[in-house]
Amino acid sequence: MTPSHLVQSRELKVAVVGHVEWVRFARVPHVPRAGEVMHAHDLFEEPAGGGAVAAVQLARLAGKAVLITALGEDEHGRRSMERLRELGVEVWTAGRGTSTRQAVTLVDDAGERTITTFGDRLEAEGADELPWSALAEMDAVYFTAGDLDALRAARAARVLVASPRAVYALGRGVRLDALVLSGEDAVERREAQRSEQEAELTVITDGGRGGSYRGRDGQSGVWAAAIPPGERADSYGCGDSFTAGLTYGLGAGLPVHAALELAARCGAVCLTGRGPYERQLTAAELAWGSRSF
Repeated sequence: MTPSHLVQSRELKVAVVGHVEWVRFARVPHVPRAGEVMHAHDLFEEPAGGGAVAAVQLARLAGKAVLITALGEDEHGRRSMERLRELGVEVWTAGRGTSTRQAVTLVDDAGERTITTFGDRLEAEGADELPWSALAEMDAVYFTAGDLDALRAARAARVLVASPRAVYALGRGVRLDALVLSGEDAVERREAQRSEQEAELTVITDGGRGGSYRGRDGQSGVWAAAIPPGERADSYGCGDSFTAGLTYGLGAGLPVHAALELAARCGAVCLTGRGPYERQLTAAELAWGSRSF
């Protein structure tokens, strides 16, 4: 059976356990230097953050996706729920008596993003009254924020992929099918040292150069970055779209090399859009695109 047949053979059940931030995006010629005053343009706002972006990408590949998160009981939390539902995500949320985290993202003329966050990251906890047992029905779950009990609930899924940014849960004995980190991110490299021994597969991205992987079974290799199907516009969300694509591919039963090719394609497509959601790979493109997997 070919990889394309594997992906399209049935509807996958997919979910994300992660965080949401209300993000204000703006274009600038370059990141301001100390003391510099700069005019920004093309302002817009979206619910984003690693959990939200990955959930939307998974919904576009699988038809629908679940996001388990925590939101503040405020206007940004309400608007996040509404917008994510518009984007095909079913949101299971625990309310927190605080504000939803916010962020400002500046995108420069080279398409590179710089992010400043405001407030604590809100994370779902296993003690929250949420349908955690339903994760046992999922083909694949991506975990990027939550506590240990939440991670244990996510482990009931057939495939579990995690980010080392889930610092309160990893490194405590829960087996991962894959751990995904950026080789350019010092925080992720440091945190991965605590949890890599729990992962069957460790994937290290290297931006436009592709990346490398190594498995506990001794397999290892590299992959090349996919060619973007258009001009580079905005790097925000490329990494989260990549990891969502990998989660989908592994959940579909693809071999590692094919799942990584699919993930790279997701990241490359996202790079050509304004913000994280204007361009993400869809199920229709999987079926008729130049590369079918």
